[in-house]
Amino acid sequence: MNKLTAFFQNKKLFPAFVGFASGLYPIIFYYSNNFSLINSWRHLGFFICLFLFVPMVACYLGFRIFNMEMFKRVKKFLLPFLSVSFFLVFLEISLFASLKVWLTLGIIVIAVIAAILLHRHLKKIMIIQFILAFLGLFTLVPTLIKQFSYSDEWMVQPDNIEEGVFKKKPNVYFIQPDGYVNFSELDKGFYQIDNGEFKSFLEDEGFKLYDNFRSNYNSTLLSDMATFAMKHHYSNSGFNFTEVINAREVIVGSNPVINLFKKNGYKTHFIAEWPYLIANQPEIGYDFSNFSNKDVSLIGTGYSKAKEIFEPLIQSIEQDSLQPKFYFVQMFMPGHVPAQKEDTKGAKIEKELWIQRLDSANIALTRAVKIIKERDPNGLILIMADHGGYVGMDYTLQIRRKSEDRNWVYSIFSSQLAIRWPDNQAPEYDVKFKTPVNVFRILFSYLTENESYLNNLEEDASFLKIEIDAPKGVYKYIDESGNVIFKKI
Repeated sequence: MNKLTAFFQNKKLFPAFVGFASGLYPIIFYYSNNFSLINSWRHLGFFICLFLFVPMVACYLGFRIFNMEMFKRVKKFLLPFLSVSFFLVFLEISLFASLKVWLTLGIIVIAVIAAILLHRHLKKIMIIQFILAFLGLFTLVPTLIKQFSYSDEWMVQPDNIEEGVFKKKPNVYFIQPDGYVNFSELDKGFYQIDNGEFKSFLEDEGFKLYDNFRSNYNSTLLSDMATFAMKHHYSNSGFNFTEVINAREVIVGSNPVINLFKKNGYKTHFIAEWPYLIANQPEIGYDFSNFSNKDVSLIGTGYSKAKEIFEPLIQSIEQDSLQPKFYFVQMFMPGHVPAQKEDTKGAKIEKELWIQRLDSANIALTRAVKIIKERDPNGLILIMADHGGYVGMDYTLQIRRKSEDRNWVYSIFSSQLAIRWPDNQAPEYDVKFKTPVNVFRILFSYLTENESYLNNLEEDASFLKIEIDAPKGVYKYIDESGNVIFKKI
């Protein structure tokens, strides 16, 4: 208490300390809420410079400059103005990953008013900022503990599938349209959509359609992490409803699926419309990627820069024709309804917008299929979505509330699966395709001609985190038979 009193009574200000205080809570807040997007050393260095060094230097230099005679009348307002400005602007960046013109102008106005009214209370402002930073540690520290205690033991396979030797080596094209619902669900439930033209196109092109296929999880990262690991993670190491620890590192880095393709001499390709899966700049394990970490903004969610996917797809197919290839082609349509309540136009309009995006997705998928078929007529083409479109909801975070309504649940999980098998010869055991977690294990059984791998399929269940109208936790929402249940795991 004596030290606190001495701090308030001390007339000597330390400008750099003012800058440090203004950025401390925002950097803690940013890391607490976006850790999986910024968990690289490069990000850490960048944010320390931006949130701490920049305001410290600005406050120090500004204070020195305003010591000049011409500025002495307004000198007393400088540090309060900078303190409030940096604090609020950094929070704006933390919340929106960008600067919004009108909001930033509003912050400047608030900072001017605060500087005029509160310039005698700068140290109290700093105390509040430090208190907020201290309270923020109660959120950040558990997040850090989760990260540093993470283990990839859950990915250990129950058999020797990672040593499998392929007897068949077709080029494999895994095309993932975001939020594309299964044909069996599109004509019922909340959807009631006629997608017959595209369905007929796939059938005419030799695709086998797998009705009632659904995802194991509700988001791209959660679903793809289980898909490429061929194991369930149950969201137990998740930060929120869409993020899970090290998901991007697993999906685009080292995982059992990519490793087995490489072991069998495949050249691996990652081609995406947006760099969402490398937003935190993980080590990319694919031999080719149309995005590099240099393409990713240090502030953002992976949607800072779009790229066309068809040209690199064409070029890579035509190169190294003697080497077998695996492709992961990520498309971002039709997608899903908005995540946040403030962004929605309502369930009815969002459904109409989703249908428009579905048409765009059909056009893109048609083009991709034609490109592949013309250049690689015997390639194995796997079209598999990551989750449903959430049609019928106003916004996706409504999934936080418990619901046992069948149409609601299947709007989240129903997802597309269509496969064009080489020579149109699907294996007899393809009836086992029910959820993504087992897709590559079944596919590897086909490529290795070793059906023993089918003895260790994961449970074809779907899981979701719930926070409202039920004890907070992860629940099994759909069982292996496709029944909607509600069982805490």
